[in-house]
Amino acid sequence: MPNRQSQKLGIQKNKLLRYKLVVDLYNKHYSEDIPITVLLRKYIYPHYPISRTTLYTILNTPIDKELKEIQAIEESQLSMF
Repeated sequence: MPNRQSQKLGIQKNKLLRYKLVVDLYNKHYSEDIPITVLLRKYIYPHYPISRTTLYTILNTPIDKELKEIQAIEESQLSMF
């Protein structure tokens, strides 16, 4: 795998791992009677300064599926050596 492609894969993996931390924090404090904007302002924003639009993007991303795909690509590259 060329260095540039490997670098892109690493960036994507780190982004997904960060997304997973945000989703875990969201699920920890989620309640039906608390609006998402309040969750963002009180619990998520102090740790991860993101916008509401970014939060919605994170919540709609299939994190586990994409991480498995990246792991499969990494394993296939390691087996070539």
